[in-house]
Amino acid sequence: MGKKRSRDVDQDVAMTDPTVEKKAGADEDDSSDEEDMDIVNVDFELFNYDSTIDFHGVKSLLRQLFDADSQLFDLSALSDLIVEQNTIGSTCKVDDKANDAYAFLTVLNLQEHRAKKPVVAQLIDYLCDRAKKSQGEEKETLATAVPELLAEGSKACVGLVLAERLLNMPAEVIPPMWRCMIDEIEAAVEDKEPYEFTHYLVVSRTYREVESSLDMGERKNKKARDEKGLQYFHPEDEEMRKHAVASGWYEYTKESESVADSKRAFQELGVKPAGFMMLIEADKFEKAVGAIAEYVGSAS
Repeated sequence: MGKKRSRDVDQDVAMTDPTVEKKAGADEDDSSDEEDMDIVNVDFELFNYDSTIDFHGVKSLLRQLFDADSQLFDLSALSDLIVEQNTIGSTCKVDDKANDAYAFLTVLNLQEHRAKKPVVAQLIDYLCDRAKKSQGEEKETLATAVPELLAEGSKACVGLVLAERLLNMPAEVIPPMWRCMIDEIEAAVEDKEPYEFTHYLVVSRTYREVESSLDMGERKNKKARDEKGLQYFHPEDEEMRKHAVASGWYEYTKESESVADSKRAFQELGVKPAGFMMLIEADKFEKAVGAIAEYVGSAS
């Protein structure tokens, strides 16, 4: 690797989080048609990775990202790799750099690390297997393209994009993180570092609502569960997939039948998580990032 770079100034992203609105007039006239609202502004800051601080926060978010399949990987080794690559990607925090990350984003050169990092070899095998078993309108393309691009000896250079955030984080924090990463990749390429990708493979999560087995009783032999449409933990994924050459969702290999019930959260329908991946050509990646920035801005 070339010389290390650090941002001149850590990025400060100020925004209003609608989840922290507080009513000011609750003790006044409850019959009033209009109530004054106090809005708490939360400042989120983007930081370079720090190996002395960010290991545990990143590992926790990786466990959330890979869900039931997180036990298939050496998450400690993967976390180490991410935080040591401290000039590419960001953590998002509140108040102080020493706090755990509320969100993270990074990209890993799979071909560069596959021989020296066993966890990357594990990831490559896993992603190829899941792509072959993916579902969705573009599953045939995904099932063919991912194993070919990630095969040993392939001339393609695939960047694995890993991004996750706490569930109550506002989507507004995401576009600045992506834009920073694009700038950092461009700077790394100028410094002859191995980030000149031909494709980006974005790993994310999705879910479906399914009828809980707790309510099925004697009906379990009459008909299958009513599976609803695909939903996104990260709403911006729906916009980004429009720029992908292929995308698809896949079942977790370690998923058990009890998961939908354990994540039911007192609803009539259970939640069944699944993995989701998008394959984006490098020359379309910046446009995809611009599209999600526009989407998040229009949806807020």
